[in-house]
Amino acid sequence: MPMKKIHIYTLIILLCIPLTPCLAKTSVTPQKDAPKAVIDDLLSIIDYPCPPRIIGDYIVFTAHKEARFTGIAFDFENFVTIHPFYRLNTYDYENKIDESILFYIAKIPKGAQQIGYRLIIDGLWTIDSLNPSSYFDTDMHVYVSTITIPYKKDISTKITSSNAVLFVYEGLPGQDIRIGGSFTNWDSWIYEMQEAKPGVYEITIPLPSGTWYYSFYAGSLAIIDKNNPHRAYTPDGRTASVITVQ
Repeated sequence: MPMKKIHIYTLIILLCIPLTPCLAKTSVTPQKDAPKAVIDDLLSIIDYPCPPRIIGDYIVFTAHKEARFTGIAFDFENFVTIHPFYRLNTYDYENKIDESILFYIAKIPKGAQQIGYRLIIDGLWTIDSLNPSSYFDTDMHVYVSTITIPYKKDISTKITSSNAVLFVYEGLPGQDIRIGGSFTNWDSWIYEMQEAKPGVYEITIPLPSGTWYYSFYAGSLAIIDKNNPHRAYTPDGRTASVITVQ
């Protein structure tokens, strides 16, 4: 009977930066667009090099492991910044590297409908071989890989027509999300949200007129409503989202 493999993820930045004339006007920046918790969640569903995947507000790019250096540059940055890929290793039961892929996670710019990008692999600029979508840029005289960003319906907490509050949380699919606030005396185990569609959790709660403070919860972690800009400090010093019912 084959022994079960153990998968442990480690992030190792690739620092072998090729010195070629085409990099004279570029700079290299580290992965900073995604918090570590987001990176861990997104990588948990990436097992092998594949076409770019849009997951929530992020795009996960992958590449084959053989290159010494792989970087990516975007049209919304005028292709002047190279973001290096990172290496994702998985280990077997003997703690030996079982598999390895390269990845980069980019946050989608607000309002973007299409994103163009190019890769630099061991000093050579190229399109993404894992992405079949590209076009010829007549100004630069090169092919550019593209990603079309699907229309995203407004996903936010709001007052319904019956003066109840529709609370909406957007995250990764398959989570157990709850909500607590001043209307539950900060007990987060009263209301469990339902996954209305993959990664979107909702619950409607009738609340009387007034200003209410709330947070979403995943396990013991309190999460601010990122789609609600109204926030305040509660008397016990926590930061909470705020909604007012007229």
